[in-house]
Amino acid sequence: MATSSAETRFRITATLTCVLAATLTLGACSAQTPGGDSAPTSASDTDACKRNQDAGTITYISGYGYSASAGQLDVFLAEELGYFDDLCLDVEINASGANGQQLVASGQAQFTALGSASDVMLAAANSKNLTAVATYGTTPPFSIFGNEKLESLKDLEGGSLGYFINLTPIASAMLDEAGVDVSKVEMVKMTNYDPTVVVREQVDAIVGYASNQPQSLKAQDLPFSEFLPADLGVEGTYNVMEVNSRFLDEHREVAADFMRASLKALQYCLDESDACIDKLAKLAEDNNQGAAFPRDQLARTWEVESAWVRESAGGNPGVQNESMWEPEYALVKKYGGVKDLPAIADMMDADLVADLYDGDTLTWTAK
Repeated sequence: MATSSAETRFRITATLTCVLAATLTLGACSAQTPGGDSAPTSASDTDACKRNQDAGTITYISGYGYSASAGQLDVFLAEELGYFDDLCLDVEINASGANGQQLVASGQAQFTALGSASDVMLAAANSKNLTAVATYGTTPPFSIFGNEKLESLKDLEGGSLGYFINLTPIASAMLDEAGVDVSKVEMVKMTNYDPTVVVREQVDAIVGYASNQPQSLKAQDLPFSEFLPADLGVEGTYNVMEVNSRFLDEHREVAADFMRASLKALQYCLDESDACIDKLAKLAEDNNQGAAFPRDQLARTWEVESAWVRESAGGNPGVQNESMWEPEYALVKKYGGVKDLPAIADMMDADLVADLYDGDTLTWTAK
């Protein structure tokens, strides 16, 4: 998931789709979703609509631009498909790749998505104003990929390993499980997301995203080696949605409706992947990010990541529980360099998304 450097921002202002007449007897109307579902607008629906409008603008930060990732593409698609409008939500999307955690923690934004629970945990050690409300999978998104000469991670001794931002506890655990003496490995902080650097042997391997850089190498039919967390028995999570804790406390039902709309869009992307990717690619192109997020790349990414959503131990998309985080929690305590790691229960809300489902069906009533 390559981070976008462009500072593209666009504003989505939801509008009330039903005009109420002077009396309720004259004011019957219905809300129509792009999928054809409709529900009559009742007095309680009107109250909920006003509640969502009164909450004001909800700002979502996409930390990875227009990447085809759960917790990101679904927010874009919820706007495109009119789902935020249906729920009377005024949503602003910042797709600039800004630091979402800092903006959400400070209250300048309300929602952002992160790559794994370990990202949430590392931030939680320094901030008390972030709450995870959805986890989209139990497959760690990372991989260590390198030149074809590598037969095992142990072969990195005497060589070099590139990483972005930080090594990640998952990667550290992988190296440890493989018996690598990291003191014999040169660690290189990468600024170039071009995966072909391993083919050209500028670095021997890179800690990257299994759905992105390795898929690009496969598409180019270039030889390389790849090591996945599962190969070494390392467990973790995939993508987490975070919300400003104060906003969640003060506007819990509004936050629930934001997640309801995005999860409805996520299901659309699971069911209609080609149409979903078409819309996302057009959004990227329309906002001058088409070169960074071409359709073929988005399709490759979503083909991998949609499987992670379907295979999640949480069951329904976005549903999370403490047990899903426990393996990664242990890794962060061991490799994250964090002294005071909060309890898992203090970092997540396990009920917000789970309560949106009736069995396996996402409840949906347009306001």
